Amino acid sequence: MHINALDLNLLRLFDAIGRTRSVSRAAELLDITQPAASQGLARLRTLLHDPLFVRAGAGVRPTPKAEALGSAVREALAILEQALNAQASFDPASARQVFRLHLSDIGEARFLPELMAALLRAAPGVRVETMPLPAAEIAPALDDGRIDLAFGFLPQVQGTEQVALLRDRYIVLLREGHPLLRTRRKAGDLQWLRELELVAVRTHSDTLRILELLQLQDRLRLTTHHFLVLPAIVRATDLAVVMPRNIALGFAEQGGYALVEPALPLAEFTVSLHWSRRHASEPARAWLRDFIVELFGRAP
Repeated sequence: MHINALDLNLLRLFDAIGRTRSVSRAAELLDITQPAASQGLARLRTLLHDPLFVRAGAGVRPTPKAEALGSAVREALAILEQALNAQASFDPASARQVFRLHLSDIGEARFLPELMAALLRAAPGVRVETMPLPAAEIAPALDDGRIDLAFGFLPQVQGTEQVALLRDRYIVLLREGHPLLRTRRKAGDLQWLRELELVAVRTHSDTLRILELLQLQDRLRLTTHHFLVLPAIVRATDLAVVMPRNIALGFAEQGGYALVEPALPLAEFTVSLHWSRRHASEPARAWLRDFIVELFGRAP
């Protein structure tokens, strides 16, 4: 097949279907109708003499030929995008850009107040939308442009560019006056932890892993999806929670809480900023990335 038989839109369609594993999602991504996407795929199948994508559950999966072509097409499109954007510029003072960020609820609490205050000064016309995603969707969403950047401790996310923003560690938060605080020095940390009744947060899977390593699963009384509900729970009960120290310090400033820092396994972790190599040179995304790194990049 000669290259002249292909047009750029067909390559973009092929790439979008390969990344989303769905013809309908690819159509949404490219802002075309599903019939148009299906017709384009039919043309590609005829030109390349291969089905390219076959049904798999609710979506599609690539054939071996499509797998072999996928990385080459993705790289070629990325090079073209970079070349087209090479002379573009981004003026934060006049921009009306919408930036979409992955942040957990705890990430929103940690980063958004300072970020929005700084953005309102530097780029008053921009808008920010947060889009928390499951870990498995973050890298594809960065790559296809659904989100611009992702914040977090995201060891499961592979294939992205990233820079460390801050180091943190897990500690134990409980209410001030908790009856077991008086026994801690006598019991020692591990024995003392075994006497606590605990809360865990599902979105920080390492907190659950820590409890497993310490064989404290039987002390778990509540598993929740969000960190920000914890202050009210801890203040009102004798439950304790393993959580990041930086966030716990913010709770403690309100009064009524105690922080204990035992020698926990897997205690240290790094919060990073992630982005896609594919969009790394786009001026707006590059400006925001540099702005955030300058604002929060304090990790040694």
